[in-house]
Parts: sequence; structure tokens; C-alpha cells
Amino acid sequence: MKKAVLLLAAVGMLAGQAVAKEVKFATEATYPPFEYIDDKNEFQGFDIELARAICAEAKLECSFHNQAFDSLIPSLKFRRYDVAIAAMDITPERAAQVDFSDIYYENSAVFVSKKGAFKSPEALTQRTVGVQNGTSHQTYVQDNWTSKGVLSVPYASYQNAFLDMLNGRIDAVFADTAVAAEWLKKQPEYAMLGDKVTDTKYFGTGFGMAVAKGNGELLGQLNAGLKAVKANGTYQKIYDKYFSH
Repeated sequence: MKKAVLLLAAVGMLAGQAVAKEVKFATEATYPPFEYIDDKNEFQGFDIELARAICAEAKLECSFHNQAFDSLIPSLKFRRYDVAIAAMDITPERAAQVDFSDIYYENSAVFVSKKGAFKSPEALTQRTVGVQNGTSHQTYVQDNWTSKGVLSVPYASYQNAFLDMLNGRIDAVFADTAVAAEWLKKQPEYAMLGDKVTDTKYFGTGFGMAVAKGNGELLGQLNAGLKAVKANGTYQKIYDKYFSH
């Protein structure tokens, strides 16, 4: 009887080893080309495809969950999710709250407005600029442009900000360059305004995946997977799909 019990326990342990623990990724899926939900209600985008490739390399069972951007770091701290991948700049302020993976994308930001409406960002004095709530973009505009008379308007998502700009409710939007470029493909009456902004104080040195402080094992798996997909050409294929056109 004892042998039977031990045998069952051993089988159970082996079965447990065969089933990988689910790694829950949180993202804010209204941010094409990085993350969005397609017409089949499935997560897509550069970040999502990269995360799936990393999970495959690291042999992790991964799932994706849509959350408001400003709730991502709190959800990691309270262990509701394991990883956040959401075009998140690695900044000192965020790095004090969570641990980041190696950089997977170098970033910049830019103003967008109607063509011919303004000669430069400096012309936005006493004008309204849409930003996503809780982002580095919001902090940058508040710190650098509010004193110049620019009024920042927070939105839950950039899609809402762009929509309000189309409807004339705000004058401009300040967003990631790649996100702005994606939106401008279908909006020929609008254009980038001024030069790209690469201030490392606000936008860090690039995007990283975030995990709860002290979760070194998972962070190591993510970094190993990222290194592998860069080495075997998978990263470049995903990058070219979203940015080389």
C-alpha cells in the first residue's frame, strides 16, 4: 500500500514538472503597433509577438491581460501579474519600484498636430496637448511645457487622445514616435511637429519588461529568452514586420 502511495506521489510530481507555471503578462492593449486587440479579440503587436517568442525560448506558458497603463506597476507590486510589457520606458523612478529586463526597444517621443496649424512645439502656448495618464510623456509635458503655457490633458488611452484631436477638442498629442507614425498612416492631414524627443531623464534608455522587485528567477528567464531571439534572428523578423515599412 505504501509503495502504491509513493508511486502515485512520484507520478504526481512528474506531472507537476511537466506542466509549466503560467506567467501572466499585463499590458495596455490600445497602443498599436506595440500592443492592441485585433478583430478576433486576440492580443497582437510588437510587444506581444516578442513576448510570445521569448516565452517559447524560455519554455514558459504565458498569457496576456489588458490593464490601464497606470495600474501596471501596482499590479506587479501586489503580485496580481508577473510581467508588464507595455512599451514602458525604463526610468529611475520606475526602477525604484520594479525590476526591469534588458532593453528591447530604443524609444523617442514626438508632438503630433494638424498640418500647418503650428510651426513648432513652442507655438502650442495656451494650447492643449493630449497625453496618456501615468506615462513619461505626461510627466515630460508637465515638467517642461506647463511653465510655457502648454496645457496637458490626460487620457486613459492614446486612442482617445487622437480621437479628441480629430474632433477638435485638443490641439496636439505627445506620444511615442512609433505610435504616432502608426496613427499618421491613416491621417494624412496630420503630421509630427518638431524634432523627436530622446530625453533620458523621462524616456530612459529604452523599453523594458517589468517584474516585481526581487523576482530574479523570472527576470533571468526573460533576459535569456530575449538574448536568444536576438541571436537567432526572430527579434529582427518581428521588428521588421512592425517598423521597417
